[in-house]
Amino acid sequence: MDIIIANSLDKPIYMQIKEQVIDQIINEKLKPGEMLPSIRTLAKELRISVITTKRAYDELERDGYIETVVGKGTFVSGINKDIIRERQMGLLENDLYALIDNAKRMKLSKQELFDLINLLWEE
Repeated sequence: MDIIIANSLDKPIYMQIKEQVIDQIINEKLKPGEMLPSIRTLAKELRISVITTKRAYDELERDGYIETVVGKGTFVSGINKDIIRERQMGLLENDLYALIDNAKRMKLSKQELFDLINLLWEE
């Protein structure tokens, strides 16, 4: 499992871990049933707090991406890729609602917002 922590981001470290694990599951770099490093091992490898790693794992488990078997370890769950994609789409919709609200507060037209999105998309 490859996790890269960027201290320069505004995003909390546990969220960076969570998002990267989800991305690796979606892109099949992590397969259903594959064992993940223990919380302590990952914390040591990343040189971060065990509490931070535990929070990432707890959220991943709560959301159904991983499963912990007492005495055996933590594994990628057998969750369907379509379900994962649907969850990701829901999160994207929330982000888009916030973006649209901000654009309306700034009194941007729909076309100005689309032009901005198209410009950023091409970068």
